[in-house]
Amino acid sequence: MKIFALADLHLAFGAPEKDMQVFGPSWENYAEKIATNWKKLISHDDLVLIAGDICWAMNLEEAKLDLNWIEELPGTKVISRGNHDYWWPSKAKLRAALPKSIHAIDKDACTIRDITIGGVRLWDSEEYTFNSFIEYRENPQAKEKSRPDPEQTRKIFTRDLERLKLSLSQLDPKAKTRIAMIHYPPIGADMRDSQTSKILEEYKIDICIFGHLHNVRPDTLPFGEKNGVRYIFTSADYLDFKPIQIL
Repeated sequence: MKIFALADLHLAFGAPEKDMQVFGPSWENYAEKIATNWKKLISHDDLVLIAGDICWAMNLEEAKLDLNWIEELPGTKVISRGNHDYWWPSKAKLRAALPKSIHAIDKDACTIRDITIGGVRLWDSEEYTFNSFIEYRENPQAKEKSRPDPEQTRKIFTRDLERLKLSLSQLDPKAKTRIAMIHYPPIGADMRDSQTSKILEEYKIDICIFGHLHNVRPDTLPFGEKNGVRYIFTSADYLDFKPIQIL
């Protein structure tokens, strides 16, 4: 079994008005690119991890179109929630609705063969920024937004740190490899200690995959290994919509 990762698919079959192709040439035919690359690389026996921002649907019924599209692709899939997965329902409803090949992490963990996987969405951290790595472009879908409340941001971030601990505490201690799926980056590009990285080390995570960032200049983010944890950035547009093999 090979293991691949690809975050931020941003599928729009259930919400076509939010198709990402409006963001320029790099997003043209992105769903087709994902499917083509996926089928070239991934077999029925492989595992694919999708760390959030799966689709633009606003409810579960809309999301089923996107989930069924993923279901048709080869391999077993594990998904976790991103900040744009507004469709994500309660754990019970989610598990009941998921197609056979898709498993979800929701404040818990799952184990497939000798791989145990946990994770959380996380949130913005005041500890680091990636502004110097991003090519800012006008967002044609953007609406006027108020500046985020720093206190509220800290509150959400702290809550998700606790949810991360809850999830990782449920990892299978007998598994060979321990993986964390986190939507927001858990560490800065300089790889300095962060609140999240310390938790990952405490729970002896081998690999942490994440995404969230878009329009990142190609080949610029120098993530790697720190204190036994390998950090891998998997946002789809950064990888040119090609799943990356992590094991």
